[in-house]
Amino acid sequence: MEIIRLDGRKMTDRKATHAYLKRKLHLPEYYGNNLDALWDCLTTDFSGKMIILQHPQLVPKQLGDYGEALVRLMKEVAAANSAIRLILAYPIQS
Repeated sequence: MEIIRLDGRKMTDRKATHAYLKRKLHLPEYYGNNLDALWDCLTTDFSGKMIILQHPQLVPKQLGDYGEALVRLMKEVAAANSAIRLILAYPIQS
């Protein structure tokens, strides 16, 4: 199983977020840079991925409703595709 670490701090706007996701998740060249395309790519990817989303609380803070939808989509993908496991890694409070 491939382990992929995503950093919520790097998801600062929609364009940057989709470019980052495309690179980190090895999405195909034809990836459409939107949530529907992300859903389509991840729910049909059976290669086995553990996605660790670090700082997930920052995604909605930086992207608003779109960020909330993105985090929700990632959770739904993990529920729909048993080859994808999602871990939300919140920073440890001292």
